[in-house]
Amino acid sequence: MNKIIAYNLKAPALSLLIAMSVYSGDTVRVASVGGSPDSSTESTARVNPHPINTAISAAAKAYVIPVTGAVDYGMAAFVGRCLRDVSKESGVVVVLDIDTYGGQVDAAFNIVDSIAACAAPTIAFVRSKAISAGALIALSADEMVMRPNATIGDVAPLINTSEGPKMLGEKHQSPIRAKFRAMAAKNGYPGILTEAMVTEEIAVLEIKLPDTALYVDSVGFAALDPQIKSKIVSSKQVVKAGELLTMTDAEALRYGFSKMTVGSVDEMLQRMGYKGAKAVFVGKNWSESFVSIIAMLAPVLMMIGFSAIYIEMRSPGFGVPGIIGICCLALVFFGQYAVGLADYTELLLLITGAALLTLEIFVIPGFGVAGFAGIALLIVGMVLSFQNFVFPSPEFPWQTAILKRNILRVSLSIIGSITLILVFFKYFFERLGRVVKGPYLAATLEGAQSDLGMTFVPNVGDRGVASTPLRPSGKVRIGAALCDVVTEGQFVDAGADVVVSQIQGNRVVVAPVAA
Repeated sequence: MNKIIAYNLKAPALSLLIAMSVYSGDTVRVASVGGSPDSSTESTARVNPHPINTAISAAAKAYVIPVTGAVDYGMAAFVGRCLRDVSKESGVVVVLDIDTYGGQVDAAFNIVDSIAACAAPTIAFVRSKAISAGALIALSADEMVMRPNATIGDVAPLINTSEGPKMLGEKHQSPIRAKFRAMAAKNGYPGILTEAMVTEEIAVLEIKLPDTALYVDSVGFAALDPQIKSKIVSSKQVVKAGELLTMTDAEALRYGFSKMTVGSVDEMLQRMGYKGAKAVFVGKNWSESFVSIIAMLAPVLMMIGFSAIYIEMRSPGFGVPGIIGICCLALVFFGQYAVGLADYTELLLLITGAALLTLEIFVIPGFGVAGFAGIALLIVGMVLSFQNFVFPSPEFPWQTAILKRNILRVSLSIIGSITLILVFFKYFFERLGRVVKGPYLAATLEGAQSDLGMTFVPNVGDRGVASTPLRPSGKVRIGAALCDVVTEGQFVDAGADVVVSQIQGNRVVVAPVAA
């Protein structure tokens, strides 16, 4: 196996230069790689926190955790739960079965942190591809193995725009490169090559020396000691400027990233010394599968939830629309809580918003500040439930893009809710009563004449007192006469002062008198 070794020649100056180059950060970036798997030179620089135990007992287990599909918070919660469970056992090894094009950066960081905290040895098995965030996950394991023709790399942060995917700049690339450098230092990978997966401006040269190979960028090559340059056997460009590094299984093996190329997990376990290990394939439990479904349906559930709550506010009392709305929004919150995004802050915002809406519906007549404040808190709570931060951190600049995306997601759900409300009232509201037995009028009363002979007809501006609660219809005493009236949607308590605002045929419309 190609392993990273400390460059050790007889010339002390050369050894000192290599040591300074490896730890000097961005000024001079150099990595050295040892010989072929048959080389007699052993690695001394690659120190593994969980070294592979070739003497593991026959009763050992190998837990195989799938890391497939889009990297998101649902995957991060699933992998984190599996690794926590595995850490409770002894004599086991973890295999991360990776096949992904990547996904959300924050979710990938969460997975990397879970792998670092795992007490058991971890092996990344790249089944087909470990692209973008998948490459970060693969390199964070203690060892990496690839299948034939598998690929790894291309980690440039992208954002979708109206003109298609666009690569984010240095501000976004820098913290990702730092994470890759940390993974390279942990497992002894060539740091400059890991950075070349992230930033396309980095050009990397492979320099062959008599008993090792160096990987340097242009700055590192210019800073090489003349004695080292005089010993160069050959050199070639591994990564050109303007390109991102993506390696095949053979290249990853040659550059010291991959331990071996195998066709299956079982073959890998056999060759790595886990001959008696029983492979246990881990899957999602029913709750994690349910949460995945909720995550896919979240925009639709929010749209239905907001629509139902609005319909409930326009209806007297409390009924089916309110129950549907609360259940839909609660399902979305539960899904986000289960993957670790929503917490007590979001729950408090949603409860406060729901309380204000309840106050508006049942206590305060009409619709005013409390109602709008309740809706605003519900929206803010739903936006925050889709992310693991409140305000974007300068340390993670991509969080601004996540916040914008979440605001857009909730906004589109609200727009969809408005559309659904308009369709409901236009096409379904009139037919809703047909579910209940009639009788119903088949025609309107437009142009009809009253034969009741109303003896008292109030005038616009006349004042009276509500004899019964107006919900929104009821009776009002105007002078000595008792009239049947309706409001414009407000609920008015008995005994309140009202004023006649409109006369529409025999229909008397009143409004509460402002205090």
